[in-house]
Formats: sequence, C-alpha cells, structure tokens
Amino acid sequence: MSWLEVIRPGVLSSVQDSGRQGYRHHGLACGGALDVRSFSWANKLLDNPRNAACLEIVLGGFHAVTRGKLQIALTGAEAPVAVNGQPVSMWQTLNLNDADELTIGHSASHRLIYLALPGGLDAPLHFGSRSVVIRERIAGLDPIRAGDKLAALKSNDTRPDRVVPIACRPALSADIRLRIIPGYQYHQFARSDILRLTHSAYTVSHQSDRMGFRLQGPAMDSPPPGILSEGIAQGAVQVPGDGQPIVLLNDGQTIGGYPKPGVVPSLDCSALAQQLPGTRVRFEITDLATAQNERRLFERHYQCTRWRSCGHLLEWL
Repeated sequence: MSWLEVIRPGVLSSVQDSGRQGYRHHGLACGGALDVRSFSWANKLLDNPRNAACLEIVLGGFHAVTRGKLQIALTGAEAPVAVNGQPVSMWQTLNLNDADELTIGHSASHRLIYLALPGGLDAPLHFGSRSVVIRERIAGLDPIRAGDKLAALKSNDTRPDRVVPIACRPALSADIRLRIIPGYQYHQFARSDILRLTHSAYTVSHQSDRMGFRLQGPAMDSPPPGILSEGIAQGAVQVPGDGQPIVLLNDGQTIGGYPKPGVVPSLDCSALAQQLPGTRVRFEITDLATAQNERRLFERHYQCTRWRSCGHLLEWL
C-alpha cells in the first residue's frame, strides 16, 4: 500500500467529502468540501466516487513525502506546487514515486486547495461521512497533523496523465456576485434595505471561516427584529442587529434567531468560500429554478462524461 506521510500540514488541512446528510436535527453540521467545483474535479481526475473524501488545504503551506508509488490530483486555488523541488502545475494528476517530496506553497489570491487520492482518502466514517467539523470534536475526525499518513481507499492503478480543461475550471475572479433565493422572511425586510443589499459592494471580513463569512459594507438601516430560533439552511444569509450580512457555510450552526432575506445557492457558496479578506462581493436576486438548473447541469456533466485517452478532453457517454 502507498500513502503520503505529512511533514507539514500547513495552516489547516482536513479530510472533507460531500458532507453529512440527515443529521442537522441532531445538531450536527453538514460539513463537507467548501468548494464543490474544485472538490468534484479532484475526484473526477481519478475516476473516484462522487462522494470520495479529499484533503482540503487552507491557503497552502503543505509538505508531504510519498511512501510507495502514488497518483494524486490537485485542484483549487492556484499555488506554487513542486515535486522534489521541480515546479508542477495544478488542475491535473501527478504521478509520485517512492520518497518523492510534494510541497504546496501559499496561495496569494484564494483560499482552498484540494488533494485527491485513488478511491478517496481512507479516514474514519461517522454518521455517513468522513468530513471533519472541528468544533463538533467527533472522535477520530480531527485536522491533519504532522506525521499523519494519508492512505487511499483504492489500489494505485496508474492512469494516463489528466488535465482539467481550462473551460471547465471555476472562474476564481477577484470580484464575485452572490445570488440570493428569497426566503419566507424576505418581505419582512424594508424595500430600501433589500435595494441596499443588492446594489452595494461588500468585502469579505477577517471573521470568516468554515462556519460562515461575515461581510462588511453599507449596513441595513432597519433589519427585522430577532426571531425565535429555527433551523437554518446552508447558504442562509443572516442579518444581525448591526445590519451586516453573514453567509452561513458548511460548518454553520443548525439553528439561529437572526432574520434571513434568503439563501445563497451552493455553487455560489463555493465561489465565496475561496475568497480572501478584502475581496469585493455583490448580491443579486435569483429564483429557485435558475439555481437548481445550474446545479443539475453541473452534476450531469460530472456524471455523464468520461476522459478521452489523451487525458485532456472529456466526452459524453
């Protein structure tokens, strides 16, 4: 068996899959990969199952040594990557030999890097998921530490080198637009505040993590008063008393009492999760059907395409 021996895990590295489904009523967050697109393409490069666990590396600074021969895939935020000191590109598979050193430098423009192994990472399975939610402290699901071994669930069947086509890679632009699907509390917000939310620029604050992103900008003048605590969906836009929006992400709390004008679709949450403090963000209103269709198209392309022998193109089944 082959594995990666972690020398330095970087700022924060954790195992993440598609998340924990059906346990929010028990107080457990979904968890899971923050950037659905990059996570999915890392698995696609290795023909992994859709839900296979990857390593989510925050900001980079990762260093590991290969024990045995191993094929990996790297996607996400652009960062300097090297094998034995020789620069290599991301968004592709990499064939590593025994004792090869893999280093991932720090990303200067975005936040999340994904590393996939054949079949997915071999990590403890709890409540239907291998995802780590740090604040929940589920036994065996902890951030990666120096000395940990990252093993694959599947034998290392060597595949041809593969590269994600540029047209398929998410556009990690500097300024992003977050669409909001109006929720049932939408009409409780003053029209002037909705216009302020959708016609102003906000910036990602330093108070942003896997639980949620706090945004700073023109505050809403008169957000509705607090409500009785209720269940909260991933992507919900909460507006506390200071009038500054908070977009809840995968590790967010399961209940809360702040009013919410709506929910940001999962693919838009993926784009937000990649952003560093100071990035400009704008909101715009959308409808449920538009968001659902975009996600369906993404999933259909993932499920119904396969790699051509050249490894640089995909074809429909």
